[in-house]
Amino acid sequence: MDQSASRPMAICLVMAASAFLATASDSEGQSKVAIAATPGVARAGVAAASTDLQPFTRTTYIPAGADLSSIRFESIKATKVATARVSLANRRYCEPGFSEPGGSLYCPYVKDESPAPAYRVTYSYSGPPTASDEYAGTGFTFSVDLRLEDLSPAVRQAISGGKISRAEAATLFALTTARGSARRVVIDETHSTFCDGRYTDGAWTQTEANCVSKVSYKTVAAPSGYIAVKVDPAPAR
Repeated sequence: MDQSASRPMAICLVMAASAFLATASDSEGQSKVAIAATPGVARAGVAAASTDLQPFTRTTYIPAGADLSSIRFESIKATKVATARVSLANRRYCEPGFSEPGGSLYCPYVKDESPAPAYRVTYSYSGPPTASDEYAGTGFTFSVDLRLEDLSPAVRQAISGGKISRAEAATLFALTTARGSARRVVIDETHSTFCDGRYTDGAWTQTEANCVSKVSYKTVAAPSGYIAVKVDPAPAR
């Protein structure tokens, strides 16, 4: 057979075999991750990492442009929140050289675990619309999670029995806000030199050919783009 004619056929066979192996590898990887994710099952070659989520900080963040006077209590409800996040990765399947070129949903496999009972307190507020909102909505909400012991037994019983009004529930909490600073790297105008020029047909052309631009940077403290809102149980009266 003519070698020039057989070359395209060989390439097609190689591509088909590669696609089959990739599919089989993906199925194998998914099954291995599923096995590794099962509690009590240990499997060689699976890397596991656990992160403490710390859900009970009582603090959340809203944009600096939010109207703080518009913050209103909305609701409180019993719930369960994850306190740990487990990440599992099959090293043989996820490491470069063995993984899919475009990555995989299962590398790593992430699961939130260790749920703990909590109370979720929700507030609403007004703020500037987000760039992704085509309707330019200005109404938003934020929530914080509290431990059960943060509230007295009498209050917990009233909440579970639905015997507390929204106005009464609002008095159970005290809000504090703070806007911190963030360190940013900016151009140091004093110690920088910029050459004059202009764009011609999309290309920058300097006025003085021998001019050399020098850009220096400095770190400054600027107001943060977010406001920290902390929700604490109000002092007993």
